[in-house]
Amino acid sequence: MEKLNLQDVARYVESHIGVFHEKRIKSLDSLKLTQVLKRKNPYLFKTKYILTFEQIIRGIVDAHISSNEETIFGDWLEGLAIFINHTVYNGWKSGITNIDFEFDKDGVRYIVTLKSGPNWGNSSQVSKMIADFKTAKKTLRTGNSHLNIISVNGCCYGRDKNPDKGDYFKYCGQEFWTFISGDENLYLEIIDPLGHRAHERNNDFQKLYSQMINKFTKQFAVEFCKDDGEIDWQKLVHFNSGIR
Repeated sequence: MEKLNLQDVARYVESHIGVFHEKRIKSLDSLKLTQVLKRKNPYLFKTKYILTFEQIIRGIVDAHISSNEETIFGDWLEGLAIFINHTVYNGWKSGITNIDFEFDKDGVRYIVTLKSGPNWGNSSQVSKMIADFKTAKKTLRTGNSHLNIISVNGCCYGRDKNPDKGDYFKYCGQEFWTFISGDENLYLEIIDPLGHRAHERNNDFQKLYSQMINKFTKQFAVEFCKDDGEIDWQKLVHFNSGIR
């Protein structure tokens, strides 16, 4: 075990956080109005008494942003976690399907699946993760039948008061970052570097966001607006759900 140098962590974050912002902007820039309108429930818009184009546009764009940011940042945090774990325990990115990384500590092989927060999936998704853990254990024991393996669902934020789930352990927030680094304060210490040039990068994002809202609002008005300015709900529903 090597002691974690927090300056190394800060340098890693500052040199890699731009990737998150770039993917965030790219995701928004590639968004198409017709694509998101087909994925949204037009009946819900009507039920909520939405009367203006911009309300609809902001709703679908904001939902897209929220969903994609969680995924993009989760992938980014996976890289940070692997970097930290490799520095301390010489951990490595796993080559086993649906296992994010592995490391050895005190005679135990830990296999880790990483999620952003604790409330990430339904019962079917959790069952799938447990099945993946069992498959991974079987794969690893093919070459070493005596290997002691523990499965871990790591969550970058949040809490779980009962980490022992029987088939696996679930470590969240402070407990997770301590588990992969041996540093009980790491969960607090990584927050400041994450803000590296955040204001500047967010300004770029907000400019693109505003342009996207304006462009989509104009497009929506042309395609789904009556001459008197009212939303043409039948045309919108037909576009979303009609056979032809």
